[in-house]
Amino acid sequence: MSGFLRDLRYSARVLLKNRGTTAIMVLTLALGIGATTAMFSVVYGVLLRPLPYPAPDRLMAVWEVNSRGTFSPLADPNFDDFRDRNHTFQAIAKYTAYPTSVSGGSQPARIVVAWVTPDFLRVLRVRPAMGRDFLASDGVKGAARTVLVSNGYWREYLGGATDLSRVSVRIADKLYSVIGVLPAGFRFPNDAELWAPADLDGKNPHRTSHNFRCVGRLRDRVSVGQARDDISAIARRIYASSSERGDYLLRDGAVVPLQESLTGSARAPLLMLLGAVVFLLLVACANVANLMLAQASVRSRELAIRAALGAGRGRLVRQFLSEALLVTAAGCGCGVAAAWWGVAGLIALARPNLPRAESVGVNLPVLAFALAVSTLIAIALGTFAALRSTARDVRAGLAEGGRGQAGAQGGPRIGRMIVTAQIAITMVLAAGAGLLGRSLMKVLEVDPGFRVDGIVSMDVTLPFVESPGDRMAQSTFYGNLVARLSQIPGVRRVGAASSLPLVGGGLPDGSFLLMRPDEVPGSMDGLVEWFQRKDRLGQADFCVATGGYFQALGIGLVRGRLFDDRDGANAPHVALISESLQRAMWPATDPIGRTIEFGNMDGDLRLLTIVGVVKDVHQYGLDAPPRPTVYVNALQRPRAFMTVAMLTDADTQSVTAAARRILRELEPDVPPRFRTFAQIYSAALGSRQFNVILLGFFGIAALLLTTAGVFGVMAFTVSRRTGEIGVRAALGANSAALLGMILRQGMRTILLGVAIGVASALAATRALESMLFGVKANDPVTFGVATVLLVAAALLAAYIPARRAARVDPIVALRCE
Repeated sequence: MSGFLRDLRYSARVLLKNRGTTAIMVLTLALGIGATTAMFSVVYGVLLRPLPYPAPDRLMAVWEVNSRGTFSPLADPNFDDFRDRNHTFQAIAKYTAYPTSVSGGSQPARIVVAWVTPDFLRVLRVRPAMGRDFLASDGVKGAARTVLVSNGYWREYLGGATDLSRVSVRIADKLYSVIGVLPAGFRFPNDAELWAPADLDGKNPHRTSHNFRCVGRLRDRVSVGQARDDISAIARRIYASSSERGDYLLRDGAVVPLQESLTGSARAPLLMLLGAVVFLLLVACANVANLMLAQASVRSRELAIRAALGAGRGRLVRQFLSEALLVTAAGCGCGVAAAWWGVAGLIALARPNLPRAESVGVNLPVLAFALAVSTLIAIALGTFAALRSTARDVRAGLAEGGRGQAGAQGGPRIGRMIVTAQIAITMVLAAGAGLLGRSLMKVLEVDPGFRVDGIVSMDVTLPFVESPGDRMAQSTFYGNLVARLSQIPGVRRVGAASSLPLVGGGLPDGSFLLMRPDEVPGSMDGLVEWFQRKDRLGQADFCVATGGYFQALGIGLVRGRLFDDRDGANAPHVALISESLQRAMWPATDPIGRTIEFGNMDGDLRLLTIVGVVKDVHQYGLDAPPRPTVYVNALQRPRAFMTVAMLTDADTQSVTAAARRILRELEPDVPPRFRTFAQIYSAALGSRQFNVILLGFFGIAALLLTTAGVFGVMAFTVSRRTGEIGVRAALGANSAALLGMILRQGMRTILLGVAIGVASALAATRALESMLFGVKANDPVTFGVATVLLVAAALLAAYIPARRAARVDPIVALRCE
């Protein structure tokens, strides 16, 4: 240890003597280690960190598999069969969650409420911190209404009341008794604040109504594969025996680990970004390796003298390792400090689209990762520099060192090889960033089918009602609300819909029937029989909207008319359809005047007469094709939840203040949520922007480091060939000839690196194919631009030292000899 401490002290003196080079090495490593640590923090928090429940590896998500082979939520009867017939789960529970209006606390609030079966917390093995859990009797139809609340809601809205027997809240106009408070931090699913029994008003009896997700806990010694086979067998029996048919009836069942189910959409982009930041770390390490080689070359005479005095090779290697350890330790410290800020920036940039964002942070596993990476870097850099610097004969080292030409051959050659690798890695990053950037530009070129600027949205949630009188009252409410909002100064158009485009969750979809005006199903059971006639079936999304919605969002009319004053609550029910639905169902005929039955979506069996066709809308994202859609009139078929869109030229704050005041006057217990449509549009592009920004940052950083590497190697090469350049100049070589000679050597390194990089990028970018839109993974424009950019930057870095060498005075150069 005393010898090791002496090595550290000597290394510190050497590094402080060369402060500029040392600072560059530390900052370069800090950039690589910091970026890698920050990115690993996100990957660990989202993908690797265990769920915060006991035995989280036993928690599974259960899904139905539809006719397209994709996963879908469960219908009530299918969940009951999975729960009652399986032999592999200790317990399973269903759940769904969505925001709704909650009052009864200190003030009305728009809160995410989860509707669950009584076994929900027992599956997760979570117990209330105060009060009790649901009993089986709490979940039966007609039971007294009870609710569990989060620790945050209990403190903020219920004042931390200790006597829960006197506490109640009103959810969707129904009173619920608070029976328990859950532990701090528990907000599963979807950042829920309240949990209530799901089936108090009865279950949906249809196997094609998919409304719930499902979580289960495996029995001991049961594998995921066994559970998957068990659920699949039950699903196939359901399909074989069910009287219901159609594309919405399950075909199979699936079981996947809950953590994988929650993070599946984020897995591929995060792993891609982690791979990219590792490439950046390699480029940073390559730069530091080149600097250490240059420093070692300058010290070659010192090393030769120490070897001549009896220092063994192992002793010299240990010296280099101690220097690398000090540099890497400083870089690690600065990198971890930068990672704290980097993680906060990543979360702020990605939170709307990042699952489990609350689990991301610089914690002990992340710090251990940073320490392990730094240790490996120190060992690799120290060993590499030491072996290269101590491989030469002592006598030759003393002789060349006396002429100031130590390492003239080996050092530059290794340096050029390192720069070649840097250029190749940077080419991969530049090509990947270019492809994602071009994809984003292609997405932005898509005509969304609606207006973005000048729209202020207001989410309004009324209690769910079923009786015709209550639904008529809601229709009147929305009519009055739209009329009052239209009078706000600066508001040009007002409309409402059950969901705006690009909003998460989208629209419900289902099968509708082509009917004649004289054909009436009569009842829901009769409707089920009609659905057996496949020649009459169509599929579409179901959207409830007012007439002003289309004018406010600028959704164009293709033929027919929009909803207007003729379409009152007691008038014959009408519908609009999208262009894509017309192409699918009436490609060669005019659909105006046709009648359809879509009562399975809202329970209203009155026929809908098509009165107009509107342009397609990219409801689910600019990179997703428009889907066939049926629009029904909100004043005829109101929904409890609606989003009001206001087209305005006025200041957003003044409009929202006026709208809030009007809503409070009409319904004081309904809290609104306001957003601009520009915010919604930006959030829909969030994941693409996140990928482009990060990969672009990694690419630019790698390009700068590579440019610095090329400059350093060329400058070092030129400095070692000063005498040769002076001789050539003295013998008559002009500046152009000398410049060309040096640049040719640099261009060989650059072009070799680019060639290797292009080949590597063609292979690596195939992993990006699922993230691209309108661009192929081998897009020649992207690769061409990346190649030109990289060659130009590297050539500029090589040109500066080459030009300086070409202008050297022969007398000064020869004096160096």
